[in-house]
Amino acid sequence: MWSQPPTQEELEQRKAKIQLEIQEKEKLLQSVKSKEKSVVNQLLIQKEKIGLKEKLIRTTEKQTKLLTNDIYINQLKINQLNRDLEKLREDYAQMIVKSYKSRSEQSRAMFLLSSENFLQAYKRAQYMKQYASYRKMQGEEIKGKTKQLEDYNVKIGAQKQEKEKLIAENEKEKQELEKEKKEQEKIANQIKKEKGKIAAEIKKKQQETKRIDDQIKRMIREAIAAANRKTAAANVKANPKTTAAEKKAIESSSKIILTPEGKIVSDNFKANKGRLPWPVEKGAITLGYGDQPHPVFRTLTVHNSGIEISTESGSTARVVFAGEVTQVQQITPLKKAVAVKHGDYFTIYQNLSSVNVSVGDKVSAKQVLGKIRTDSDGKTVLKFLVLQNTTFFNPTGWLSGR
Repeated sequence: MWSQPPTQEELEQRKAKIQLEIQEKEKLLQSVKSKEKSVVNQLLIQKEKIGLKEKLIRTTEKQTKLLTNDIYINQLKINQLNRDLEKLREDYAQMIVKSYKSRSEQSRAMFLLSSENFLQAYKRAQYMKQYASYRKMQGEEIKGKTKQLEDYNVKIGAQKQEKEKLIAENEKEKQELEKEKKEQEKIANQIKKEKGKIAAEIKKKQQETKRIDDQIKRMIREAIAAANRKTAAANVKANPKTTAAEKKAIESSSKIILTPEGKIVSDNFKANKGRLPWPVEKGAITLGYGDQPHPVFRTLTVHNSGIEISTESGSTARVVFAGEVTQVQQITPLKKAVAVKHGDYFTIYQNLSSVNVSVGDKVSAKQVLGKIRTDSDGKTVLKFLVLQNTTFFNPTGWLSGR
């Protein structure tokens, strides 16, 4: 089936959401500008802001087009009403003239009395009654059509005003967009001057990222081993005939051996793919998942095992699904990470300055895990990962579209 075009209300809601995102980007950009030593992040945020501005302009253009269509349809209705009214008034005028002439030639009484018989007199009386009723109905119809015409004229006037407002608003946004593009060009030129220094920073960051990824993998392997030891012990307790070989097979598995309860949790987590809440209340993805060209230096490839979400200073990380805290790790002297198990799935929350939970805690969806660290450059970025055992997934596909 053909999809229905968005309504004016839906476009207005979409526009309000985009405007809110632009405001968030502006706040983030101002924060970065005041503290950022490198200009790379400025350019990334500037690019996102330009993209949102272009999206806002397209949305407003859709609103204008929708209004233009409505105005056209309403104008057609007004034209039809004017034609209907003209015809009704002509008919009504002819009826009044005819009625006046009838009254001058002979009275109603004479018209009735001149009847040849009672049946004819009755029919003439009925005719006069129906004629009067029809004339009254014609008058009411003219009155109703006139009111409709007035309403449509008021409506189309308001729509034209709204259209003019949207056109002016879009023109202003286009001017703002040009300013943003000039600012982007300025930042890009600054980056060219610092290319060597920035490239070295990127390389250093990638080395640190790889080291942390290795640490995360060790953390997950430890969590799998601990879960399987617990499952093996429970199996031995429930079934004393469990052999040493069977116990060892469970303990040495590279994947979590799910209990019936664990399988339910795992299945529920998987069933909620694409509907999980974001791990921050407000934020935007500033680095996606996987191997990708650097957003600024396209010849450089960067790797990301999760996604990086930039947010406001002072923000907290929150768990995306109910589960159990299996690890709280000090990744660097200033950065902490929390691993939460959901059956045989794990969600990892990196770059925390403080943590509110402990290993073994049962946590619920949207429960705060800790505060996200703001670094010396003023950046507040949460790294979020999703794994099934030791297999990494793109977290973007698991989160709701907001």
